[in-house]
Amino acid sequence: MTDFAPTGLLQNPHAQTLLSSTKLRRLRIYPRARAMLAASKTVILDCGDGHQLLGEFATQTKRSKGLVTLIHGWEGNSQSSYLLSAGGTLFNAGYDVFRLNLRDHGPSHHLNRELFNSARLDEVIGAIKTIHATYPHDWQFLVGFSLGGNFALRVAAKAEEVGLSIRQTLGICPVVDPAKTMVALETGWWGYEKYFVRKWQKSLQKKIRFYPELGYKDKLLKLKSLREMNSYFVPNHTPFASPADYFEAYSIAGEVLATLSSPAHIIAAADDPIILSEDLCRLAKNPHLHIETKQYGGHCGFVKNYQLDSWLDGRLLDIINLSRYPGGQPGKAGLSQ
Repeated sequence: MTDFAPTGLLQNPHAQTLLSSTKLRRLRIYPRARAMLAASKTVILDCGDGHQLLGEFATQTKRSKGLVTLIHGWEGNSQSSYLLSAGGTLFNAGYDVFRLNLRDHGPSHHLNRELFNSARLDEVIGAIKTIHATYPHDWQFLVGFSLGGNFALRVAAKAEEVGLSIRQTLGICPVVDPAKTMVALETGWWGYEKYFVRKWQKSLQKKIRFYPELGYKDKLLKLKSLREMNSYFVPNHTPFASPADYFEAYSIAGEVLATLSSPAHIIAAADDPIILSEDLCRLAKNPHLHIETKQYGGHCGFVKNYQLDSWLDGRLLDIINLSRYPGGQPGKAGLSQ
């Protein structure tokens, strides 16, 4: 497929980041996502140890090319624009699609008493194992965006150990070093931190209505920044003593991805204002890992034109198709990269 080469305003990283989730873009997305949405059914997954996650599964009426599981970013959900856009594209191309909600994302706050935190990898692995067992396919794919990309890559790094077979994993602008990402949110454009503070507080307010015994209702009203929120919630509602310990627990820098046993592909933007592309060089060297960095794209943007069409959706489809038949589909020329 053609390379990503936006022009004018679309070369601005903030424009890319913001335009990808505008209401106008959602209007553009819905027609291509309509078939997937019509075929989707809500599923509660048993993740082991009494934990449950919520998702939406859409299956083809004819033979499927495989199953793609999509994981959203922090404070996103299965209805996020980028998941609908990518999922609709993949479903229309013949793939079954499972859109997974992380704990306390989407309408899932009632399912588990304890709060979400990004170190809860075991329950996401449990969810993927249940998805694969319930909807078996010869071709299983895993795609994550931002924090979801971080989760997807950590799942892939554990796949051989836990008995998962994943043909291809894709991480879109994945969180590499959470501590540096938090600094970028605090010191970058003020709108990003304000957005996540508002979304996180709203989520926590939903949670406390289901589980008032968690006891943070009055304290929440006094927390005005991500630093203040992490300083309170990490030691009080996670197993970690400090935010630094917590961030280290889900970092993928260093040797975390050294255990990848199947192909993994990262798509990132050099101008991402939230996930610093400089951290990609800190990932483990692994022959299964391919890193594709574009000059532009912002954070999970990759809007290719002023009609707000996505370059990323076509690229994901291209990589997934290619991974099914690395030498090209039988009787056809090799797929483009």
